[in-house]
Amino acid sequence: MHAFRSAVEAGDLDAVEALLAEDVVFTSPVVFKPYTGKAVTAAILRAVSQVFEDFRYVRELGAPDSPDHALVFTARVGGRELTGCDFLHVDAQGLIDELMVMVRPLSGAHALAEAMGARFEQIAEEAQARS
Repeated sequence: MHAFRSAVEAGDLDAVEALLAEDVVFTSPVVFKPYTGKAVTAAILRAVSQVFEDFRYVRELGAPDSPDHALVFTARVGGRELTGCDFLHVDAQGLIDELMVMVRPLSGAHALAEAMGARFEQIAEEAQARS
């Protein structure tokens, strides 16, 4: 099991943050431009942990020694069921330097965008404080 999955499932957001490279690139399922940096990515992941209900990983793809992993999950947001996938790439030090999230269906993506948009100011403030 990938360390990121273990930390997320344990609700240990400090451990999740510790797995991120300083220059990690986070690609959101609902925002066009990627976010770069550990502070903003950690803030986004903390907000997502508040938005997702009944989150659980259902499948993990990728060899344990591979730099690429895919973690399939299910969750609810505002009463909408969604399925998603976290695509991870780890660097030579074993830290996550790319994290791309995709979700479906469109109604779930819309609910996620609305819920995260409502937390945008909180995310920006937390990222600034951690920088």
